[in-house]
Amino acid sequence: MESALTTADIAAVIDRVRAASPLVQCITNTVVANFTANGLLAAGAAPAMVDAPEEAGLLASVAGALLINLGTVTTAQAAGMRAGIAGAIGAGVPWILDPVAIGALPLRTGLAHEFAALGPAVIRGNASEIGALSGGTGGRGVDSTATPDEVAEVAAQVAGDFATVVAMSGAVDLITDGTRTVRVASGNDQLTRVTGVGCFLGALMGACAAVTPDRLLAAAAATAWVCVAGDRAAKQSEGIGMFAVAFLDALDELSGNEIAQGGAVSVS
Repeated sequence: MESALTTADIAAVIDRVRAASPLVQCITNTVVANFTANGLLAAGAAPAMVDAPEEAGLLASVAGALLINLGTVTTAQAAGMRAGIAGAIGAGVPWILDPVAIGALPLRTGLAHEFAALGPAVIRGNASEIGALSGGTGGRGVDSTATPDEVAEVAAQVAGDFATVVAMSGAVDLITDGTRTVRVASGNDQLTRVTGVGCFLGALMGACAAVTPDRLLAAAAATAWVCVAGDRAAKQSEGIGMFAVAFLDALDELSGNEIAQGGAVSVS
């Protein structure tokens, strides 16, 4: 059984990401690719956006982590996702699943269930998306119609069913492996007004999973990193455009200790 998380553990993971600069292969959606790549660079990781089936598996097998994001999935991209997942599994590379907007939309919903059964290190989404993995109908597109605490038991069930860590974003982020539960209470409302923050969070979880075998710790460290960066950016900017730039600056400037101490992380 994994040990309890401490602020020192979170700080250490963030420092290791910056020291190791893990390569994160992102098979992600067209809306957020640029922001995700810039966010990973700001955090000290190395992004790669490769989704061609002929290349995805090969790159995944040598990457530090793989992100699978269903935001603008097509049948052709799904083939690249399958190849990437197979490459990651074969090489023991951790991979993250972000089941964007599943529930009412059939292609992505089917893929989410298919991929979840293959053993992702973390499944990251909003409460409605996580609920849809247990048979719910999902939310309103990429928006959630439920809060993490409202589906906390469902999250633990999904974590157990798929032997994974479930990370749910919300006013208070909730992360669980079915036994341990972490809540991250920091963050700022402006994080929800910049396209791609949640999708980037999945990629950052991959970077953290590349440097620690504790998947719950990886998800918690990445979540605290994004939330504390959002807090700092909000204090340093006057509008949403300035906030997006300040957020990238904060990802780069904050120390591991500052993030760990400011994350308002609690474990139960």
